[in-house]
Amino acid sequence: MEISSIIGLILGLVALIVGMFLKGAPIESLISNPAAFVIIFVGTAASLFMAFPTADMKKFPKLLKLIVSQPKMITKAELITLFTEWATITRREGLLALEAKVEEINDDFLRGGMRMIIDGNDQEFVQDVLTEDIAATEERHKVGAQIFAQAGMYAPTLGVLGAVVGLIAALSDMSDIEKLSHAISGAFIATVFGIFTGYVLWHPIANKLKRLSKKEMEVKLMMVEGLLSIQSGVSTIAIQQKLAVFLTPAERAEILEKGVNEGEQKE
Repeated sequence: MEISSIIGLILGLVALIVGMFLKGAPIESLISNPAAFVIIFVGTAASLFMAFPTADMKKFPKLLKLIVSQPKMITKAELITLFTEWATITRREGLLALEAKVEEINDDFLRGGMRMIIDGNDQEFVQDVLTEDIAATEERHKVGAQIFAQAGMYAPTLGVLGAVVGLIAALSDMSDIEKLSHAISGAFIATVFGIFTGYVLWHPIANKLKRLSKKEMEVKLMMVEGLLSIQSGVSTIAIQQKLAVFLTPAERAEILEKGVNEGEQKE
């Protein structure tokens, strides 16, 4: 579970509710105004369906799930260990010896790349296919993040629309001043919901999806580099050094310090 998403949502709600309490605003007004819910949430959904084709909108539930439950992804450190092992096998027994390892690979992208190099495809062809796969995946991810980014733009504006609608209803009957003041106050609840969902939910979700996509693309690029290195027959030390550039300086120092000596012994 991606705990930071849960923490962010809880802190956002706490900020809103405690802030209203400290300002003396009636908290019950947040749940006693169904018109605000309809205008903001249904209105935002309507705007998204107008802006994106149905095929893209079908991904919305899956994208929400990614925010709270990220799919398990192989780490960069694990990849270096894996490619070091494969490079050792290749240099001792040849590339075809890796065929027994293919079915053990859980990642579809890495498994496909491994099969291509084992089948003897040209290195340039393998690189082109894998990089095009990465580009296509990145483009799909961009669309997902854009859905939430657009929702973050629409929701605050719909909040203004909700306030205008509320004011029209409030000013249509000015015979009771006390009732009028409550109606005007309630008119701005839609604005609260619009701003809150736009800047505490939709825009942050879009940003998190972009970050997740960037992380996945880095791992895939690392896989490409490792596969091409194995196909070229480079040493385990060289693979470790090439793949270490994808790590932070601290991770890089730890991997190289532990891995280089192991690679020398295996060779």
